[in-house]
Order: sequence, then structure tokens, then C-alpha cells
Amino acid sequence: MRIGVLTGGGDCPGLNAVIRSVVRTADHRYGSEVIGFRDGWRGLLEDRTMPLDVGRVDGLLTRGGTVLGSARVAPELLRDGLERMRAVLAAHEVDVLVPIGGEGTLTAAHVLSEAGVPVVGVPKTIDNDIDCTDLTFGFDTAVSIATEMIDRLHTTAESHQRVLLVEVMGRHAGWIALHAGLAAGAHVTLVPEQPFDVDEVCRLVSARFARGASHVIGVVAEGATPRPGTMSIRDGGVDEFGHRRFTGVAQQLGEELEKRTGKEVRTTVLGHVQRGGTPTSFDRVLATRFGLHAAVAAHEGRFGEMVALRGTDIELVPLATAVARLKTVTASRLAETESFTG
Repeated sequence: MRIGVLTGGGDCPGLNAVIRSVVRTADHRYGSEVIGFRDGWRGLLEDRTMPLDVGRVDGLLTRGGTVLGSARVAPELLRDGLERMRAVLAAHEVDVLVPIGGEGTLTAAHVLSEAGVPVVGVPKTIDNDIDCTDLTFGFDTAVSIATEMIDRLHTTAESHQRVLLVEVMGRHAGWIALHAGLAAGAHVTLVPEQPFDVDEVCRLVSARFARGASHVIGVVAEGATPRPGTMSIRDGGVDEFGHRRFTGVAQQLGEELEKRTGKEVRTTVLGHVQRGGTPTSFDRVLATRFGLHAAVAAHEGRFGEMVALRGTDIELVPLATAVARLKTVTASRLAETESFTG
């Protein structure tokens, strides 16, 4: 058997560990070959490949990013290029494709699967917003990085009696903000799932200082939005993929807080630092297990499915079910933060 592998969407720690695991499992268990497509779906459309053998993946376990490269491709190009991708896979004698990616990549994988292309998906996103899997690799690393940065900001905020707002990634789902906020002892956590009332945020800030507290730390997901009528946010429009362009909600909230409370506010945007660097041990193990089970599923003919973590086990779930909706922060998880607010 020959397996094709590609990595799509934003990079994240653990991608290389999956690639390594697929290659080693295919080679050691089945004597199969693996070929990589460069820069995600674009490489498949443009027929740009690289061989992947055990020697080439040696040392990838701890390496961040992806040796295959990644790129975003507009959905219409993927739909129009379906026959082209079929032809490229056939030319390289690829029996099954293993796309590693988030919502967009796995949705494209589902489209190929529906068209008869043998596909086994691997979920990847630091946002942890893929449904049907308890966790995705990259998330633990991103939360660990965000937590460490917030820990460092506590001391400087305390020294200057400031409000410090930390903006983390999270377009539609606030899992990073939720977990990093709890882990680092944030006093305010704002997520996309629950629009915030700026008056309530001001009240929390003022009440904390009135009790004699020395500082306030707030964690803000990039996709957080104010309740209608409480505060206006600059409109950044949408990008070529239909994604909303963010204009810095934490910075704008900080400006509003300074005006309304009279407290000094500083904003830190963590940005892509959350995606980079060495994966945590948890993400290395999860990525390795995902890659192993994807290779096994490929050889067993379990096409049109995605590997998923359920409890402590790796299971297979239909791609159609996995991409039907995003996994967002639930009301019960948000309620858990109430005791630590303010």
C-alpha cells in the first residue's frame, strides 16, 4: 500500500509527530510506503511531493511546525480541482490519503471521501474545536504557552497596579482562553461563546481594586465580542476564505476600560507564539497515537473516518459527523469560571 499525507491550515506543535508516526507504523507493521504532499491541498493540486521514509522522519517527534509545509486554499479551488487531485493521487499510485488538519482541511477531506477518494482524517487544531474528539493535539501546547505568559504578566501587573489584558487565539471557540485563564488565575475570561457586557467588566475591575487588590488579569479570546449596544468594535471585514478579520478586541476593550474606570490598562497579544515551538509531552503522545491509528485504519480500509480521542482510547468516527459542527465551550464549562471571576 502507498499512503499519501498532507498537512493543511495553520501549523501547530505535533504535526511532525503525526507524520513520523504514520511513516513508522506503515513501514514497521505493513512494509508500506508513504509520500508527502507539500503545502497542504495546494501541493496536491500542483503535484508537489516529497518521499517520506523512516530515515527522513527520524528526529521529528520534538520538532514544531510541519516538514511538509502548510497553506490555506479557497474552498472553490478545492471543489473545482477535485478531478485534478484524483489524477495526481492516481499518478503516484496513492491508495489512501491521510489529511491532517482542522475544520477546513477535514471538510475538504469529507468532500473527497464523498467523491470516492479513500481518506482517513487526523484532527489538528490548537483551538480544540473539532467535534467528536475530546482533545486535539496542539491544544495542550498552546494552553501551556499562554499560561506561562500570563504567569509572567501577573508580577508586572502587580508591581504597577495595572489591568493587563492578554489576547489569545480562539476565533469561534474559547477553549484556550478558558483553560489558560483557569490555569493562570485570571480574574476575567472572555470567550466568543458568551458576548461580554463592558459595564460588567468595568464593575469587576473596579470592585477588585476597591477590595485592595493590586492588579487585574483578563484573558480575552480573539473572537470575543461585546453584547450589542454595550460597546462598538471596529469592523475588519472578511478575508479571501470568508473568515472574519479581527481588529484587536483586547486593545479596544482596554481603551474602553481606561476611560470608564480610570485604571491603567496594558494589552498583550500572544498571537502566533501559541502555535510555535516544541510540543508538550501530552501532545507528542496524542499526535503519535493519532498517526499510528490513522495508518492502521488506512490498511484496514476504514475510509471516510477520522481518528478521535474518546476518554483514553483512540476511536474512529465518521468524517461527516466530525465536521457537521464546531465544538464550542459549553455553558456548564463557562459556569465553572464564575467562582474565580473578579
